[in-house]
Amino acid sequence: MNTSLKPWLTRIGLILLLIALGFWIWLRVELSRQHDGLVSSNGRIEATDVNIAAKIAGRIASITVDEGDLVTEGQIVAQIDTSVLEAQLREAQAQWERAKRDLETSRGTLAQREADQAAAEAVVAQRLADLDYNRKQLARTRELAQAKMAAQSKLDQDAAAVTAGEAAVVSARAQVRAAQAAVVQARSAIAAAEAQVAAAQASIERIQADIDDSQLKAPRSGRVQYRVMQPGEVVGVGGAVLNVVDLSDVYMTFFLPTQVSGKVAVGSEVRLVLDAFPQYVIPAKATFVSDVAQFTPKTVETAEERQKLMFRVKASIDPELLRQHLPQVKTGLPGVAWVKIDPQRDWPPELQVKVP
Repeated sequence: MNTSLKPWLTRIGLILLLIALGFWIWLRVELSRQHDGLVSSNGRIEATDVNIAAKIAGRIASITVDEGDLVTEGQIVAQIDTSVLEAQLREAQAQWERAKRDLETSRGTLAQREADQAAAEAVVAQRLADLDYNRKQLARTRELAQAKMAAQSKLDQDAAAVTAGEAAVVSARAQVRAAQAAVVQARSAIAAAEAQVAAAQASIERIQADIDDSQLKAPRSGRVQYRVMQPGEVVGVGGAVLNVVDLSDVYMTFFLPTQVSGKVAVGSEVRLVLDAFPQYVIPAKATFVSDVAQFTPKTVETAEERQKLMFRVKASIDPELLRQHLPQVKTGLPGVAWVKIDPQRDWPPELQVKVP
């Protein structure tokens, strides 16, 4: 190469290097100006997940959904075998029928005892009437006997009739008391029979509730994340069968340092850009800012160390927007969260909302 050209090439290379450096500095300044009032952090899409668990123990008869399937609230997703419960239900229904028959029998007995009481009271009334007549007859006989117009034997006979009448009244009243006791006993038997009917009815309702609970239903709409158990396995009380992600509660969790997290208010606007879909910008809002540092250095006595504290922030996506794109909603996707810490700041063009 001609040695006279080397100085020129060196100068040209130096000029190009200065131009590139100047462009890089301008770009950084421009980006800094555009993103003034904004702060970003890396995060990952998460969602609230719930376990669909068994209320009663038993063998899993079937699971009607698979991992990745979308389910709606109230949808039956699994069934626990109910053969034992159905046998218990039939037994409880038979006890209920028997208790009802016993109740009808007790009511019939009460009616009979009340009739016996009424008859005994009628006998008492008859005996009192007879006694009253005998007493009046005795009084007349005494008057006649005093006038020497009635024999002593007649007087004795009438006196004996009065005594017998009094005894008959006492006996009749005893029969009334016995009849009353029988009525009370019959009413107690009715109360016991009614309690048996109620207990049998409660057993039926309890067993039916267990049968209903053997149908596992999705408590929320979402996507099945994974099966915890498989058909044929035995699940215990409270054992999880399926895990469902609630796609109406999707958010990104990220961390911000002390000097920034304090400026983030609940409700602040957030823009999410996912690595898998960088062409889209998803709107969100800050719904939680932790009041406890997640990353704490060993000492926080100096200002420099306090700046290293990191606070967790949660940005939730609008549920209505999520419902419009349920098939595309996935958890675990990494991305970047941009937070507006200056409410007066406008979003730059590259962070304007862009959704499918």
